[in-house]
Amino acid sequence: MTFPRLGVIGGGQLARMMAAPAAELGVPFRVLAEAEDASAAQVAPHVVGDHTRVEDLRAFAATVDVVTFDHEHVPTEHLRVLEAEGVAVRPGPDALVHAQDKLVMRAAVERLGLPNPAWAPASDLEDVLAFGQAHGWPMVLKTARGGYDGKGVLVLADADAARTSAEEGTLGQWLAAGVAPLLAEAHVPFTRELSAQVARTPSGQVAAYPVVESVQTDGVCDVVTAPAPDLDPAVAEAASAAAVRLAEALDVTGMLAVELFETPGVGPGFQVNELAMRPHNSGHWSMDGAVTGQFEQHVRAVLDLPLGDVTALGRGTVMKNLLGGTRKDLHTGFAEALAAHPEAKVHTYGKGVRPGRKVGHVNVVALGERTLADAASAAESAAAVLRDGATPSDPTQEPRP
Repeated sequence: MTFPRLGVIGGGQLARMMAAPAAELGVPFRVLAEAEDASAAQVAPHVVGDHTRVEDLRAFAATVDVVTFDHEHVPTEHLRVLEAEGVAVRPGPDALVHAQDKLVMRAAVERLGLPNPAWAPASDLEDVLAFGQAHGWPMVLKTARGGYDGKGVLVLADADAARTSAEEGTLGQWLAAGVAPLLAEAHVPFTRELSAQVARTPSGQVAAYPVVESVQTDGVCDVVTAPAPDLDPAVAEAASAAAVRLAEALDVTGMLAVELFETPGVGPGFQVNELAMRPHNSGHWSMDGAVTGQFEQHVRAVLDLPLGDVTALGRGTVMKNLLGGTRKDLHTGFAEALAAHPEAKVHTYGKGVRPGRKVGHVNVVALGERTLADAASAAESAAAVLRDGATPSDPTQEPRP
């Protein structure tokens, strides 16, 4: 059997983490990287190119059989050109645009009857003030395209804050840069953030991972716990069903992450926040904590292979993001961190360390007598040793009952 050749547009850590499962499956794998030292370019065959140039995309697509993505920033019109020329683009541009454009996404969620905060396009300050008056303050403004990890998000406390921001702040900068229309959203009073991930193949097979809890710090994913602790089973079932509904209705192929706000007592107990049509930070736990991790699952899905088992292992898994801190050379902390926490699985991305930059993550699975609280403690400790040279917590400490 000859496997189709898989090409990934984008050379970040997501492409990097697809390389190993592709190799294990025997799938020829290639990356269109933005630079020779990009994260994925360090571990996989690659060519350097610009994802915003249709000529570079065409040349890359000619060397593979299926194209997928490390990020959502490829211009939609370029993907339509590739698809029209017979390239297998997965997910296709008609699906991916819902992850590229938040206004398109909100309209689709509304059309499907899924729980959505009040929203509207906003092209100027008058639109923003009218939305705030109609739906209350505070309110949220987002750039429709290009935002991630808290970037492209603005919370306005009241009308005066909106006017000030338009005159001398972020709103004024956005309007001057021509990024309107913006997405105006009602501020959702939520208890925590959740994520529901599913995989879908071109032939329609779907597999749903357990719904997880995602804790954000300064707009960046910090800790993920899988499955989400103490989540009402009815809410978990409804959230998974919503993710499946979106995957099927939007014709998603590959991984889909549906970020959610938990809203106890309101509707089904959640509202849709955002979508990502690729492996996602909230699914990194599955690399070590599920029978089939999200990166292998994405490779399987876009190549239309049967999907793997998504059962969580042990009592669950805690993932801790490793952000840049005081230690400039992460490797100098490996021996200490791994000796103190042999249960920890450390994944690094080959990136230079900058404060706050995602440079890796740590997974700890709650196996045997270990609880999710034990796993969280070990993951936090291992990450702190790697990040800042902190003293590890006592590895001989008995696990809590």
